Amino acid sequence: MVEIEERWLSIHEICSHLGVSKDTVYKWIDKHAMPAHRMGRLWKFRKDDVDKWVKAGGAISTVEKSDNKKQ
Repeated sequence: MVEIEERWLSIHEICSHLGVSKDTVYKWIDKHAMPAHRMGRLWKFRKDDVDKWVKAGGAISTVEKSDNKKQ
């Protein structure tokens, strides 16, 4: 069986998928190691990689992570 490779998503598409602003995505790339790839001036994303990152708690800030551990 031939596996179809997932296409790269643009910043607008990943923002729409996650329901967040471009500023939030850029912050997550910079501060929270969101899986993204720079292609020239553009950022591109693999939906599966981003979904795994979110499920693993990647979008949670350091403050939120420490608060969750206390509970």
